[in-house]
Amino acid sequence: MGHPLRVLLALAAGIAFTDSFVYGLPSSNYVLHETRNPTGTSQVNSHRQWKRGDRLDRDAIIPLRIGLVQSNMHLGYDKLMEVSDPSSENFGKHLSEDEVHELFAPTHETFDAVHSWLVESGINATDIRQYVNKGWLAIDLPVSHIEDLFLTQYHEHEREGVIKIGCDQYHVPKHLAKHIDYIVPGVKLSPPMVKRSLERRTDTSSHNYRKGWKPKQMPPSLLSLSKKPPPSSKLPADLQDCARNFTAICYRALYQIPATSIPVPGHEPAVYESGDTFSQEDIDSYFHKYAPYIANGTHPKVLSIDGGEAPVPADSEFNTGESDIDIDIIQTLIWPQSMVLYQVDDRLYTTANNYSGFLNNFLDALDGSYCHYSAYGISGDSPGIDPSYPDTRPGGYTGKRLCGAYKPNKVISISYGEGEIDVPKNYFLRQCNEWLKLGLQGTTVLVSSGDYGAAMPSGEDSASGCLSGSGQNQTIYNPGNPVSCPYLTAVGATQLEPGTTVLDAEGAMQTNLGPGAELFASGGGFSNYFPVPDYQKAAVKKYFAKHDPGHPYYVANSDASNIGENGGIYNRAGRGIPDISANGANFRAFNNLRDGHWFGTSLAAPLWASVITLINQERAKVGKNSVGFINPVLYANTDALTDIKQGSNPNCGTSGFTAVEGWDPVTGLGTPKYPNLLKLWMKLP
Repeated sequence: MGHPLRVLLALAAGIAFTDSFVYGLPSSNYVLHETRNPTGTSQVNSHRQWKRGDRLDRDAIIPLRIGLVQSNMHLGYDKLMEVSDPSSENFGKHLSEDEVHELFAPTHETFDAVHSWLVESGINATDIRQYVNKGWLAIDLPVSHIEDLFLTQYHEHEREGVIKIGCDQYHVPKHLAKHIDYIVPGVKLSPPMVKRSLERRTDTSSHNYRKGWKPKQMPPSLLSLSKKPPPSSKLPADLQDCARNFTAICYRALYQIPATSIPVPGHEPAVYESGDTFSQEDIDSYFHKYAPYIANGTHPKVLSIDGGEAPVPADSEFNTGESDIDIDIIQTLIWPQSMVLYQVDDRLYTTANNYSGFLNNFLDALDGSYCHYSAYGISGDSPGIDPSYPDTRPGGYTGKRLCGAYKPNKVISISYGEGEIDVPKNYFLRQCNEWLKLGLQGTTVLVSSGDYGAAMPSGEDSASGCLSGSGQNQTIYNPGNPVSCPYLTAVGATQLEPGTTVLDAEGAMQTNLGPGAELFASGGGFSNYFPVPDYQKAAVKKYFAKHDPGHPYYVANSDASNIGENGGIYNRAGRGIPDISANGANFRAFNNLRDGHWFGTSLAAPLWASVITLINQERAKVGKNSVGFINPVLYANTDALTDIKQGSNPNCGTSGFTAVEGWDPVTGLGTPKYPNLLKLWMKLP
């Protein structure tokens, strides 16, 4: 067609149309495909609305992206089980990124139907490009052509000096409605374009908010009340006080983790961090005192995503403990293997934002197709929920959002989360599909289950996270996000009881850490968004048959709109959380150059990341693939773990759940027995 392949930001000043324009009746061959409130009100953060402005110049060329309906998503779970279930003949035969794209690519019928329609409209076939993930068609067209194609109008939309373009509704031919998922720009606005004549203003809503199960420090006054165990002639001196001073050597003794390993290139584990940032001085202090075999200056390979920065000085306000501890645990246990750190999002978003979404920008950087992936009526990141880049505020990351910049590591540990209810269900479902895709490719994702028992800190209702509804006031349990997604592994926390040693049984982590953390306990419960997955059904059924908690319950409907129905406080039919657990109490670590005691499921996820990394390396040495999604293997081989049978996770004015024989919604299947797990996975193909 000869159109230049660039965006002309020529915004109309004298067009004869106004905001009061009423759409003409579409042809009977067309149907309304999407619509939204003209003010751009979002489900979240409605106070930060986009204001619709002028019509676009009809001669301006803009990039049109048509999301095609993907195929086979209903087969995703079955495909994941094929490569993850030890009874499957395809166990361990993980898919490549290209194979995953091909599996979920739109059908030839879908591609042909939409492509033919575009060509028939006068577009040169050579100007129509298909994305590598096959899910999108891209064309650069004049506004007039796009408006005619979709019977719509394009306007600029403004918020805080940032301009985006989009429409309030659009139509598609009836025969294409089942083939087109979404168009961009459309109801979903374009990437931001700054109108340079407008004045910027700084976000003044800073309240140091961070999504994370931030580990807590025990006040020194509480430590003095802890009972010191009697000396044991069976234990060396550095293992006699692990219940009060848990260190790397305690992890090794408790879970029989070998003291040495031979690193295998390509098997470096990774940790996700956002908002919190490690200090080199802190981890050097930890290595010097608790792991002197690791040289000072050792640090993870930092991979920045959308402006993430690390490290920072020890006294920085951004150094609050999470990153220090994640690195301490993993690096100590896998040494001399190295590790990777994904530092995500710029400071403005991680310390001063009201955005409820997170992890999407991280997933974008691991999988370029996710940047534009369409599912459940959502394509790409969600304005008003996810951070947007370039961030044109002073000090923001002004580069483009990273898409497919990094290859996913074989093991990823995430100690961050929020309430499941904090994001729209469809947003969460779309994101959960991405964890499934990573599992198909052989990546193990471990996520801490939270630290407030049966409820998660949330933007809803109360600081404790307890929910209200159906006449109840902050009594309903609140499961977490992303930990309730059934395609990743949820990790709870345990502890050595006061006065015990590494030779004794652990209990569920449950302690009073003072104001704001009186009920600091291993997070667990049942999802409101996801049903019990097949691999977990037998374990959950046995739990209810033998150890019914006795609380009133409800069965969540498809949109989770009946939470609390009939006085229930948890969803009886939901995916159970957690899957497994590990020690998360009294860990010694430095933060701000001070040695202290730390608690939280944040410690348990990196411990399991270390264990799986060591197993992957042993498998790699004999030519076997990484273990990938581990849940089906663990639920089928519970004797490879130590069952935890004491402790509970109270909240919301109730006793919560109790750790019992078998799986439970406090500690899951239990803690690792490294020799048993290694033996198990070395037998598998």
